[in-house]
Amino acid sequence: MTATGAPSHAPAPAAEPAPRQAVGRPLAIVLGLLTIFGPISMDLYLPVLPALTAELQSTTSVAQLTITACLLGLAIGQVVAGPLSDRFGRRTPLLIGVIAYTVTSVLCALSPTVETLILARFVQGLAGAVGIVIAQAAGRDVYSGGKLIRYYGRLTVLGGLAAIIGPVIGGQLATFTDWRGVFLFLAAVGVAILVASLLVFGETLPKDHRITGGLSHTLNDFRRLLANRKFVGAVLITGFTYSAIFAYLSGATYILQGMYGLSPQEYSLAFGLNSLGFVIFGFISGRLAEHWSERGTLAAGLAMALTGALGLLATALLHLPLIAIVLSLFTMVSGVAVTSPPATSLALKDYPDIAGTASSLLGLARFAFGGLAAPLVGIGGATDPVPFGIVAAAAAAAAALCLGLVGRRRTPVA
Repeated sequence: MTATGAPSHAPAPAAEPAPRQAVGRPLAIVLGLLTIFGPISMDLYLPVLPALTAELQSTTSVAQLTITACLLGLAIGQVVAGPLSDRFGRRTPLLIGVIAYTVTSVLCALSPTVETLILARFVQGLAGAVGIVIAQAAGRDVYSGGKLIRYYGRLTVLGGLAAIIGPVIGGQLATFTDWRGVFLFLAAVGVAILVASLLVFGETLPKDHRITGGLSHTLNDFRRLLANRKFVGAVLITGFTYSAIFAYLSGATYILQGMYGLSPQEYSLAFGLNSLGFVIFGFISGRLAEHWSERGTLAAGLAMALTGALGLLATALLHLPLIAIVLSLFTMVSGVAVTSPPATSLALKDYPDIAGTASSLLGLARFAFGGLAAPLVGIGGATDPVPFGIVAAAAAAAAALCLGLVGRRRTPVA
């Protein structure tokens, strides 16, 4: 059954609804803050990842599994949280997820071995996934049309801002605390978001718009989504482009610090420069997709991402200087930012009735693909950039090949 009581086996394409409630500035801010769960969890401790590796007597590839575990948790958690939020509303799952995130961040700080840290990071990812999926789904609850595209552009910008702030704060924290203190800082961030959510975040999905039914209904919703060629194309593009991003998150700290001799503070500044490109181009993309073309904007972003990724591969093979890798990273990261708003809008705009479920598949692709790509970067060791270049280039090329799936031809959703 759908939220309105119609049979779910043959749903009609959803009409574009008017927003269900006015969106005040406090709610808009909280929705934006919820998007920082992923980037802040990933980026804050990247400057201290080499020190973590040494203290826990681990290898590069095993330490990078702390990134993979968090990414897989973020992916799996969204598949669970998305359908649950369509059924039970957005607010209650959100509050449970933020509390669990705060607790598991403390557990990460207390981990005695790299194996226990990997497990704690996985659970932290599961909890953090709730905020990410609900930020996207709640946005679909309250925005439509051009405002929806602009909203997803803002989410991209805020994710980039978190990526800037995270490594910079992490680098500064490293001057007076160790990696355990960084995870305690993440717990404090969780507390702050919990307080903001309690004070501001009201329910955005009324009871009469919620999905009824159990597991079989959820599986029918997944089948409905996966039968849509445009949805699948947008999801695959998101997954492959974020594979390149998470390869960067996993490998750049070793390459820039180990090979090019940057300090944690210098690395955080270089990372911030690339993330600034993510912010600027994410903002431009949201505006451009609204006034020009979602598919055209997507194609431009994929071209940028592929150019930057091929530059990284060339830099690795030819041992080019620091400026070459910085420019290539800037181009690739900015290109991914351009793809994000139109890809998200293309995936979710036709499914207001199951926005949480649709968002969960988008998040699954983003973090599962990224989690699989991250450990591949360290196969050659901390001082070999070639696997990084290969992974980034292959991911960007695969994303570009999926552009044909989101063509102008409309496909059935039933």
